[in-house]
Amino acid sequence: MAYPEFLKIVEVGPRDGLQNEQRKVPLADKIALVDRLAAAGLPAVEAGAFVSPKWVPQMADSAAVLAGIDRRPGVAYPVLVPNLKGLEAALAAEVREIAVFGAASESFSKKNLGRSIAESLEMFAPVIETARDKGLAVRGYVSCVLGCPYEGEIDPGAVAEVARWLRERGCYEISLGDTIGTGNPKSARRLIETVARDIPISELAVHFHDTYGMAIANIHATLEMGIGVADAAVAGLGGCPYAKGATGNVATEDVVYLCQGLGIETGVDLDKLVASGRFVSEVLGRAPASRVNRALSAKMAQGSC
Repeated sequence: MAYPEFLKIVEVGPRDGLQNEQRKVPLADKIALVDRLAAAGLPAVEAGAFVSPKWVPQMADSAAVLAGIDRRPGVAYPVLVPNLKGLEAALAAEVREIAVFGAASESFSKKNLGRSIAESLEMFAPVIETARDKGLAVRGYVSCVLGCPYEGEIDPGAVAEVARWLRERGCYEISLGDTIGTGNPKSARRLIETVARDIPISELAVHFHDTYGMAIANIHATLEMGIGVADAAVAGLGGCPYAKGATGNVATEDVVYLCQGLGIETGVDLDKLVASGRFVSEVLGRAPASRVNRALSAKMAQGSC
């Protein structure tokens, strides 16, 4: 299949990227990061999560983040919501889009959510229904689509089953997440081929982690299949508290650079994005994981000498 003309990038750095950071990120810096990413041209910036602060303390100030950001017209600011209590908090924060998070692995679902796949979906059902009744858009995440830290390789059919359930309940888009980053282009293509038998490719998104260095290759493979939405995290932020050894998401800078080379539009200003990556990396006290960010930052530094 031909490449899509446009790739919508869903920026997940402020939520999925920061949620597992041990260093407390100041509220002002979280707000600044979201605003910088929106100003760089990203059409969707995941701004937080209304989850238990006991389990994800980094997201405890999500309501304050949403209150402090400069909400740009045309930019979506989705948040993760696991249950009705979280939805109530999201509605109070005037959120217009939420995401629910399931898994294709029974073991991971029980570890991450404390419930089986069937039980977790049962929990999500009233959340999705209520959110849609309130006029909110709902996005569905499926984690461990290519591998699980407890079960190993995952059957694409199991992924398709969860994805189909989410779509039938009203999720407008299903993001397929390689949570532990074990996927490769061949397995990624097989996954998309299987899931696309039930769900149009236009309603699918991909979410790759870079544990084995395959994330950008997997993005390319799925672009060839017509995927038009990809999740990414500025500076390659991220990891998973329930998947030991899982490293960050594919870096947004690397995805934009790839698309520029392929002639695919993203609407993202790469220079502003690189600056955003440097900003959050300085806050965290380390260099960006993005190779494109490091290369372009070095080039700019040489040019200023």
